Amino acid sequence: MIGLDIGGTKTRGIKVVDGEVVADREAGSANVQNVTPEQAAAHLAELFGALDGGDATRVFVGSGGIDTEADADALAALIRPHAPSAEITVVHDSRLLLAAGHAQTGVAVIAGTGSAAWGTNDDGEEARAGGWGYLLGDEGSGYWLAREAVRYSLHRMNLGLEPDALTEALLTSTGLSAPNELIAHFHAPATGRRYWAQQARVVVEAADAGHAGAGFMLESAAHDLAKMAAQVARQLGIDGPVILGSGLGMNVGRLQDGFRAALAELGIEDVRVLDRDPVFGTIDLAARGR
Repeated sequence: MIGLDIGGTKTRGIKVVDGEVVADREAGSANVQNVTPEQAAAHLAELFGALDGGDATRVFVGSGGIDTEADADALAALIRPHAPSAEITVVHDSRLLLAAGHAQTGVAVIAGTGSAAWGTNDDGEEARAGGWGYLLGDEGSGYWLAREAVRYSLHRMNLGLEPDALTEALLTSTGLSAPNELIAHFHAPATGRRYWAQQARVVVEAADAGHAGAGFMLESAAHDLAKMAAQVARQLGIDGPVILGSGLGMNVGRLQDGFRAALAELGIEDVRVLDRDPVFGTIDLAARGR
């Protein structure tokens, strides 16, 4: 089996033989909301080549941007040339988190390049919050954090204030010399969703260094993610578990703490941080035939 986790920044793939992972590789994103179909196809070709996956009989894929059967079919069509004999299953990547968290029911929350929450209960009912993409939402995501840092810096500029530590760090990271250059740089075709999501680390580092504004941004992100999780839990009539995953969710302690605290205020105590990468959820889901 080949298992794929297709995020906004990268695609992670594993090859599983007799229940054992024998290859684990990465390539660029194959999410066509973030890259062109041609780029997605090239990244998939690179990954399947690295995995020696052409003879796979099963491919299980979790990807952002899978909102309809047509979305799933379109991605499967991009994959099929690289595994022509395989049965291909494509699901929204939030399903991988729950499976990778060793849970069959509960709520999975993605906090990475984008954000979303998805869950299921014992009756097989499903619910979802967010996951609308960066133009419509993605609150609490890496892209959202970077955009808030840009907005913060531009607001200070309009007030006639000198760049502070957060703005200086953002300018250094982007190779710019003044806040007013951020406007064109943000809208430039060369700096898309992936580029700005990678700038979220500037906010995290500034918050860890004691910058109040950056700390507030991370707190707001944590609360927005918690609201999505709580909405899904309420719809399903469950109290958890809530599993937080993806790049920000798994690696930023300040975000994790804020997320737990916000959910505790909403009456949800069973909150876990994913302890293995979501791609390994493909193994569990494929075994269940889901």
